[in-house]
Amino acid sequence: MHRILKTGKGTITLLAVLASLLSPAGLLAWSEHPLVTYPVLNALPEVTGAAPVAVEPIEAFLAAEGEKLAVLLAAEETWAKGHLTWYPPLPESLTFKAGGDPATLRARFCRAIRINPRAAFALYLQQPPGSTAPGGRTLRPAEISFLADTADWAKTAFFAVAPGERLRPLAIAVSASDEPDLLGLDIGLFTDNQTEFGKTYGFGPQPFGNPNLEYGSQAPFHMGFYHEAPIVNLLAGFLKKTLPEYRIHLYKSLARFAFATGHPYWGWRFTGLGLHYLADLAQPYHATVLPGVSTVYALWINTIDMVGVQGPKNDAVQLVSNRHTALEKFVHVVLQRAYGQGETGHPILAALANAPEGLPYSDRAPREVVAKGAHAKADETDRLLEEAMPQKFVSDPAFELGSSPEREQIVERVVQERGQNAADRLTLLARTLLEPFGTSGRGYVRAVLDPSPKEK
Repeated sequence: MHRILKTGKGTITLLAVLASLLSPAGLLAWSEHPLVTYPVLNALPEVTGAAPVAVEPIEAFLAAEGEKLAVLLAAEETWAKGHLTWYPPLPESLTFKAGGDPATLRARFCRAIRINPRAAFALYLQQPPGSTAPGGRTLRPAEISFLADTADWAKTAFFAVAPGERLRPLAIAVSASDEPDLLGLDIGLFTDNQTEFGKTYGFGPQPFGNPNLEYGSQAPFHMGFYHEAPIVNLLAGFLKKTLPEYRIHLYKSLARFAFATGHPYWGWRFTGLGLHYLADLAQPYHATVLPGVSTVYALWINTIDMVGVQGPKNDAVQLVSNRHTALEKFVHVVLQRAYGQGETGHPILAALANAPEGLPYSDRAPREVVAKGAHAKADETDRLLEEAMPQKFVSDPAFELGSSPEREQIVERVVQERGQNAADRLTLLARTLLEPFGTSGRGYVRAVLDPSPKEK
């Protein structure tokens, strides 16, 4: 049941990637991105002091700026081809053109930026727990997203908003930071994903992960394996075919464009979209192929798997999957409770709000700052999870945490089985992992709002 991915003459089992796709929960770097985006943006006067802006349907934005948008997207294509080694060029047939049938405008835009054309970009807000409701009709996740599985948002509050309604920029950007996951923007984009658009987008076969799982196909857009050992890259060059930098730069450019052309609602919404991918790269299991497993051991279990000895590989897959899920779920539960109880000074929230100032944002930051820092902490993260989490959750390869209802009680189980000190250590770990997103996220927003500094 575990896939072996092949590339030319070299073959390697991508254990961590496969592991992260064994359950829907495991693929998400952080559940409910607004939980980590809010404190970052709430600490920025440029955001909190910005005047409310009018809600605008995406069709109105596209119709008003079609010709200029075509120029902007052409420039974005030139940038991507010149800066991203593994970038697959946009097929000429998908190039965005102004005019045409208004009924197809949104779908043509989605195809031009190569996201899932089923994304309707509904008008809504997603509120963190404890936030003041905006007053609109409560929405179910199924009214916003086409995803078959929206269990991760079962307790999330969504509210409808109307065109022309004026909203705080903070609320718009924070809400949009969850959309790459919630709206399924990066799902089904490869030729082997059984979608008609995936066959036309030019991304080729899915380079890693399981194309048969709903969330599985978004992995190459949300993970960045930029700092693996040379031998791993040699045997599995397809690991380099990751595209979060493409998305981060694209949404930065679209946000700047929207602000410059008088569409601030979409300026803030595109800003939130870009922040999603930055936060994903702060998760060690999204920046490292196999945390806690040496390169030598990974190659050995791959070798014996190729001759039919699958036990060590299967065990490694399951353990990495469970540890990925354990970290993500622990942070999710802790932050939900912190918001619900009004703990604005919670250590994780404080770290995000008070992260140190960094250098001005650079297009190298996602790779060389955020992902590099997460990769450097990967083995330490894996080790601490083994020490502080319940043994069943992270050290039993016969157990599947991603589908177990026990994961919802993960904080209580940590305290019961490992003690309060273990929970405190895990909280400190999450604080350390997320702090770089606080720094780079602020830099990203400022780069959107003030594009004057030259970026490299």
